[in-house]
Amino acid sequence: MTGKIIKGIGGFYYVHCDNRGVYECKARGIFRKMDIKPLIGDDVELDILDEENKLANISVILERRNELVRPTVANIDQAVIVFSVSQPEPNFNLLDRFLVMVERQEIDAIICFNKTDIMPPDKVEEIIAIYEKTGYPVYTTSSVKGHGIEGLKQALYGKTTVFAGPSGVGKSSLLNIIQDVIEFETGDVSEKIGRGRHTTRHAELIGFHEDSYVVDTPGFSSLSIEEMEKEELKQYFIEFEQYEDSCRFKGCNHVDEPVCGVKDAVKDGRIHQSRYASYKLLFEEIKEKRRW
Repeated sequence: MTGKIIKGIGGFYYVHCDNRGVYECKARGIFRKMDIKPLIGDDVELDILDEENKLANISVILERRNELVRPTVANIDQAVIVFSVSQPEPNFNLLDRFLVMVERQEIDAIICFNKTDIMPPDKVEEIIAIYEKTGYPVYTTSSVKGHGIEGLKQALYGKTTVFAGPSGVGKSSLLNIIQDVIEFETGDVSEKIGRGRHTTRHAELIGFHEDSYVVDTPGFSSLSIEEMEKEELKQYFIEFEQYEDSCRFKGCNHVDEPVCGVKDAVKDGRIHQSRYASYKLLFEEIKEKRRW
């Protein structure tokens, strides 16, 4: 029988199996000998020990598609990158850095601009315009008014999703609306009755719909570019690729080279100036780190 590890505490792993419930499991000793640690999100095969009490052993860990460091989760399908349109003001360079890290992990990304209820619609459209030509799905939401929540929720069905973004943008508020299994602590006092605040300190997958999970720790904190080469950065700005055939030089980095299709696309508005500014800033940062 196969299932997905949704939680691990003190050497015990809790595996959700569709239509069968959650099994409390130990991992076979061979994994320790092979220096393999089961991770939240792993798809596994089980040997059932006690069906009535839902006890089993993890016998096989199936191949991982990807693995995040913080939170330590495997087999993430997508990341929702959440920024607010105001309070706090969006830091587009930080948003682009999040997108680079997600692309590098080969995880699909969704951009979500929250708190649209406190910003005039025309100003929201100006922010959306920066990313509408990137190829990423862009959602606008208000966790206070409930605007856009259903559309975002639909995009999470059938996926394992991690939420990322800076503090104060409303990630926890969005998660509290999307699922009702646990309550994530927010900056506001909760008015909900009958559900305690979320206080767990271990990573956990929360199943909120058929074969749909969100990670209980909203987002990942590892945004390092220490091991990245400047020449690879361009592949993580996904809208650049369609213009690279117009570059004179093969391997063009789109910075100092003449006759560059990407720079031409920036000049005529096919790539937003903000995105290109983030690219150049990150390129120089990586270049400087390599120099040192």
